[in-house]
Amino acid sequence: MHVPLQTPHSGYHWDGSSRRFFEGWYYRVTLPEIAQTFAFMYSIEDPIGGQPYSGGAAQILGPDGEYLCRTFPDVRQFWAWEQALGLGHWGQVNLSADSAADLPQPPTYLDPAEFDRHLDQGTFGQGYQGTATWHQGYLADPGTNQTARWAYTIQPLYGWGNPDRPQQSTAGWLSQFQIFEPGWQILMAHGWATGWIEWNGQRYTFTQAPAYGEKNWGGAFPQKWFWLNCNAFEDEPDLALTAGGGRRGVLGWMESVAMIGIHYRGQFYEFVPWNAQVQWEIHPWGYWRMTAENSHYQVELTGTTTESGTPLRAPTIQGLDFCCRDTMNGHLSLELREQGEGRTMTLLRAKSSLCGLEVGGQPWDEIWRSAS
Repeated sequence: MHVPLQTPHSGYHWDGSSRRFFEGWYYRVTLPEIAQTFAFMYSIEDPIGGQPYSGGAAQILGPDGEYLCRTFPDVRQFWAWEQALGLGHWGQVNLSADSAADLPQPPTYLDPAEFDRHLDQGTFGQGYQGTATWHQGYLADPGTNQTARWAYTIQPLYGWGNPDRPQQSTAGWLSQFQIFEPGWQILMAHGWATGWIEWNGQRYTFTQAPAYGEKNWGGAFPQKWFWLNCNAFEDEPDLALTAGGGRRGVLGWMESVAMIGIHYRGQFYEFVPWNAQVQWEIHPWGYWRMTAENSHYQVELTGTTTESGTPLRAPTIQGLDFCCRDTMNGHLSLELREQGEGRTMTLLRAKSSLCGLEVGGQPWDEIWRSAS
């Protein structure tokens, strides 16, 4: 399946082995007119099955920081494409349902109307499916009576890199080898979502709402990480920022790395360890600051929040666990400058109050200042 702007690593990475393994995907839609965001997080762990942590999960961070999570213990009901972005997980399949005979086995992508029919008639009750251009699903938590249902199209605007060139690996060309644990790839730095999301009975309908996607995979999460992401800026619809860093494994030893990527008016500005100096000061919560400089550009980012944030689960070596904290209503200021011949010129100043901010892993008992 060819998708314009498809990035490297869009496909599923599991090699069929029994080694400890997870893969996670992230879809997000921001609704600027009501200052709310929906973030969908999917994961599969030890898909060979029969292991202590084998299984999948779907989490949603909803309006006002509300949270919904459902697990999918049967790894046999998970599917993902190897060559392109495509994945899904079905709940407990009801083989006695009239429509069960129509279900393909093993599971695979369904026509959206077929997917809805199997949900409505209870063949698999709950589930989701997503590609680079489509995302739908239904989750319910009988313990809290929370429900979520969604269906929307996605129009990619930026993958990762200049839009008129081949798309890039977020961690550089070496990420094609099994060197880094985990791998990380921005799938879509910016796009438009059109459709609807129903949250606890309230339907939100949107046209060309800012959308974003990323993924990670490997044998372990980094020990400690941070993340800033925004593509809903004031008066700058053609601007997207993703920045982050962490302590990750590299061939058995740990390193601290960080990067900043900006897509703005058709151009990609990349600050990564192999082409720039990147510095950061990240507090245990509430304050994120990064600066970076390469031979042509400088960038400064400051993210802040007074909200307490929402604890989220993430795959760890001990399985899915609450080990990170997010807000989707962070305040962000961004300044990008061009430098050369002894002078600097400001190219962009931008602000947002709809920035995603995250810290994860441990320890977070003091301020983390470092550079890469």
